[in-house]
Amino acid sequence: MADTRVPLPDGALGLAPVAAKHAADADQQRRLHPDVVQGVVAAGFARHFVPERWGGEAGGFADLLAAVATVGEGCTSAAWVAALTATVPRMAAHLPIAGQQEIWADGPDPMLVGALMPLGRAERAPGGWRLTGTWSFVSAVEFADWALVCARTPGEDGEPVARYFAVRRGEFRVQDTWFTVGMRGTGSNTLTVDDVFVPDRRVCTRAAVLDGECPGSVDGCTRVPLKAVNGLSFAAPVLGATRALLSGWADWVAPKIAGTGGGDPALADNATRHQVLARSAAEIDAAQLLLERTARVADERPVSALHAVRGGRDCAVAAELLLAAADRLFRAAGTSGQVEGSPFARAWRDVNVAVGHLVLRFDPAASAYAQRVLAER
Repeated sequence: MADTRVPLPDGALGLAPVAAKHAADADQQRRLHPDVVQGVVAAGFARHFVPERWGGEAGGFADLLAAVATVGEGCTSAAWVAALTATVPRMAAHLPIAGQQEIWADGPDPMLVGALMPLGRAERAPGGWRLTGTWSFVSAVEFADWALVCARTPGEDGEPVARYFAVRRGEFRVQDTWFTVGMRGTGSNTLTVDDVFVPDRRVCTRAAVLDGECPGSVDGCTRVPLKAVNGLSFAAPVLGATRALLSGWADWVAPKIAGTGGGDPALADNATRHQVLARSAAEIDAAQLLLERTARVADERPVSALHAVRGGRDCAVAAELLLAAADRLFRAAGTSGQVEGSPFARAWRDVNVAVGHLVLRFDPAASAYAQRVLAER
């Protein structure tokens, strides 16, 4: 049978209008429409970083950035879910081979979600661990086949060790807790596990994922340290949303601007609008260039320690640039942009909520970058 798969950026082109069609409803319903979730999988996001041995693409970060931003132009929440649908399997590829085989036994497209902060606890049991915990803000958990959750475990030297545990649907419960100002369509509800046995084959250390330690892997994408690329998954949806906000604002303002010939009384107002357009477009372009460099470095491999922390820095700066552009465009749209149901308002809310994510905060990224630069002096 001929291979009908298309490159991820091409798949995203088909998904974007579907996501846009359901964006307003997703905002109201606090979850994506099932057609959008199915479209995320059909576009190739779930298999993008899955190892080739399991039928996946072992794909690249530049393709992921381009694809997620494209979807983000239609719906920020759909782009967020698409990004994480691609990213979490890359982390799961650090599990022992037997655990990977269990997850991808039926193909490379199960939907994995992540609860990646060590908020649970696990105790040793014969052949595995007894896991208990509650994790908030797990995007698209309602649709998940598997969840990768993080818990603290006893260490040999008395210090706790953070580990990732893969739990299948039916081993966790979902609580409807996602009530937010923006990014409402992500359905980032609460996941709970209550004394579930997880075999060793479905467990790996958090440190291995953070550092890209994946012994025996032949797929280079799994060896990229998480710290080098983590920000891409969260900044890419914002890039798409802000590009759409700029395009919508330009369409809105174009009929309002009269010619600027000599003596035109509208000259001053037009000049202000020209500056809004030009500066916002420049900030978006600058953010995109930073994100593209981060993705390109990850794809070229290996990623040096300095480039890893630079990636985190650049994603945080890109988020700040995108937020500045979104805020300026929203203010410049005036009252009409603030009307309930306005796409300006929804995009502005989404961008402001998304850039508040811990991974996109500049202070920790700046400290990590500065410490590495100064240590190499």
